[in-house]
Amino acid sequence: MEISEIQEKAHYVVITGIIRKNEKYLICKRSPKEKAFPNMWCVPGGKIEKKDFIHTNKDTNDHWLDIFEKILEKEIFEETNIRIKNIGYVSNLVFIRPNGFSTIIVSLWADYASGEVIMKQPDELVDYAWVTLEEIKNYDLIENIYEQIEKVDNIFK
Repeated sequence: MEISEIQEKAHYVVITGIIRKNEKYLICKRSPKEKAFPNMWCVPGGKIEKKDFIHTNKDTNDHWLDIFEKILEKEIFEETNIRIKNIGYVSNLVFIRPNGFSTIIVSLWADYASGEVIMKQPDELVDYAWVTLEEIKNYDLIENIYEQIEKVDNIFK
């Protein structure tokens, strides 16, 4: 199979999390080393990789269930050192990465559960802030992050 055929059929799947704590939201600044959206503010998350589940027990004979939620919990802890709870769905979107592959992004929300934020993967995220919906307007966000956070904020009003 040629690279163009692979690019047509293969997709990255990324799970991102809008984390709520005391009516504020966690945003993180992407590393300048990132190929997509360097130095911009986003919400934490990461790609689903086969290694994330292949060596875990299946939930049925053939399937792993609730993979989005499990990946979000893992990614949030790996990147920020915090634990989350009460995960819900926000939205989904697609964009084309600089390498030509499409990326499907599934955005979830979750409540903060415990831990102190520490940027554990500085090659990916270099800074963070807990912000209100109004304060977030002062940050250079990846497009559509504000709208997603606003959607979550409206759920709880």
